[in-house]
Amino acid sequence: MDMDLDGQLICIFGGGGFLGRYIAQALLERGARLRIAERNIKNAMHIKPLGNLGQTQFASADVTKAESVARAVHGCDGVINLVGILNGNFERVHVEGARNVAEAAAAAGCRTLLHLSAIGADSASPSRYGRSKGDGEQAVLQAFPGAIILRPSIIFGREDQFINRFAAMIAMMPVVPVIGSTTKFQPVFVGDVADVVARAMSQPELYAGQTFELGGPEVISMGDLNRRIAGLTGRERTFIDVPDFAARILAMLPASPITSDQYKMLQKDNVVAQGARGLDAFGVAPTPLAAVASGWMEKYTAHGRFGARAKAS
Repeated sequence: MDMDLDGQLICIFGGGGFLGRYIAQALLERGARLRIAERNIKNAMHIKPLGNLGQTQFASADVTKAESVARAVHGCDGVINLVGILNGNFERVHVEGARNVAEAAAAAGCRTLLHLSAIGADSASPSRYGRSKGDGEQAVLQAFPGAIILRPSIIFGREDQFINRFAAMIAMMPVVPVIGSTTKFQPVFVGDVADVVARAMSQPELYAGQTFELGGPEVISMGDLNRRIAGLTGRERTFIDVPDFAARILAMLPASPITSDQYKMLQKDNVVAQGARGLDAFGVAPTPLAAVASGWMEKYTAHGRFGARAKAS
């Protein structure tokens, strides 16, 4: 294990979230000191036991408030911005917030800035999410030209909000409607993304100013993914593909499971672009979903964790 980060202070905006937990662990193992910046630091206190005494500190910061961002990055060697939303004011968070972080990192003389974007980031995207991610990347590179940009596909792991959401739905419903059934994804394991971040922060000179697209070893459609989850949880289900016109109408309704913007995002595959550099540029081998999912899918099986064990024996 390289210890290039020994003693370096790295500020992680949004470090209390799902991905942040894994990134924090990877950086702490490499000897970094962390400053976790969150709007509500209570959301990040679970990070503290991951490190040694004094290895982790906390800062109250909101990426949309430039002064709080400047305070959080003061004295840091590196900065990571993980803040993102799936609904709400994309411009404010993904563009203005990203710009605030990049400008503060530049002004503080930080050695490294890593910005988490997403596959599909494009200023000409039909979805507001995709446009804001594309504009955010431009804002970051303008303020900090050496920034490292990562665009992952869907990130999966024990606490994710994607695989778990479908698994819970499949556990409850004998007939499961699938929106965007043919849309393809390239799910990437959270531990692999965390490894990439740690390696990028350890050797920023190798990756500065570059953009990487992170996808797992499999390209899988939304429909096949649902069937795969049913298989992993031992559920026999009937899946019904929601026709495109019905999905479009559904997305316009209040309290719909999908927003109009998410519907637009489902019109395009979420896979690594041909020729894009990815996990291999960091020497990280992609982890298949089946290799790790069974460990946390047990709770969605018919008899829960203990039933799954009894059945397996």
